[in-house]
Amino acid sequence: MARKNPNGAGSIWQRKDGRYEGRVYVPQPDGTRKRKTVYGDTWEECDTKRQELVKRDRTGIPTPTRSQKLSEWLPYWLEDFIRPQRKKTTYAKYETHVRRYLIPAIGTKRLESLSVADVRRLVGAVTRQASAATAKESHRVLRTALAAACREELISRNVAALVPAPRVEVREMKTWTLDQTAAFLEAARPDPLYTAFVLAITLGLRRGEILGLRWSDIDLDRRALTVRNQLQRVQKELYADSTKNRRTRVIPLPTMCIAPLRWRRLQQAEQRNAAGKEWEETGYVFTTRSGRPVEPRNLSRSFERLGADAGLPRIRLHDTRHGCATILFAAGVAPRVVMEILGHSQIAVTMNVYTHVSEDTRREALGHMDRLLKRRRKTG
Repeated sequence: MARKNPNGAGSIWQRKDGRYEGRVYVPQPDGTRKRKTVYGDTWEECDTKRQELVKRDRTGIPTPTRSQKLSEWLPYWLEDFIRPQRKKTTYAKYETHVRRYLIPAIGTKRLESLSVADVRRLVGAVTRQASAATAKESHRVLRTALAAACREELISRNVAALVPAPRVEVREMKTWTLDQTAAFLEAARPDPLYTAFVLAITLGLRRGEILGLRWSDIDLDRRALTVRNQLQRVQKELYADSTKNRRTRVIPLPTMCIAPLRWRRLQQAEQRNAAGKEWEETGYVFTTRSGRPVEPRNLSRSFERLGADAGLPRIRLHDTRHGCATILFAAGVAPRVVMEILGHSQIAVTMNVYTHVSEDTRREALGHMDRLLKRRRKTG
């Protein structure tokens, strides 16, 4: 007797060559439904494959009727996996790597046919075209995209995970000495963004965190500052976002931050009065003359210009975080406390990346060792 499956469960029949063929309508990654064909030497073998398709359908797992090209999967992955779940800055970075490097190099390859050799060639090509650091990031984006394809059961293995990322030389951290830092602050004192630079140097705040500060986040009486937001620009959009690790932290304000913050409040009040009806109230601590938020790039430009005018070695605004960590460690502050001040999610980042031992510190440490060994020889 012919065996029938319920509606929606597909159908099976025997072919002229004696094998069995089954067809089931299954969901596609783009949301449509298409017919998928399976084969078996026996009815039972074909039925097992059919049941697997039905199971995937009922659990909402897409089953492509053909292996997708990377040029199809990567944009879909960006829109349906990355955009809803990750920060806009992350999406923008991933999209750049997909558009500039991954699709031009391997976009014509299908998910199932992508090989280890293909990934190796990709890494080599991006390294030659851009840099090892860019190739390492492109490799990470591809590995993440293929991991999602594995979870969706579109492929059985992640070939990108089998290829080691290129080695990147660690950039030497550049920081100013205490004298150079003091010289910069003195030179920056007349600048409208002077208070922002004080916060960057003394608290190690990120650029976006400085510009995302609102007056409601600052309690001068209790001498405390709450970091809860950051201001970011992605392409044409300037927007407020949560902190990098999505956590709020409260930082005690050093005495040297109080006066600059009060000066900034008076300065902003004068700007508000001068702007009159043109003033746009945003609540931000650092604003333009009309009350609008300060562009992140403009803060960096001002910092670099002031440093150059003062004749100081060129460093980035972000490098002040390294300098802050160095000063805190030199002052004997516990690593866990430094981690909380800088807003890291893992203490390894604090210890491995943001600590820079100056020559004076190394000389002092070796001096201690020399004295200890001399004392040991005398008592020995």
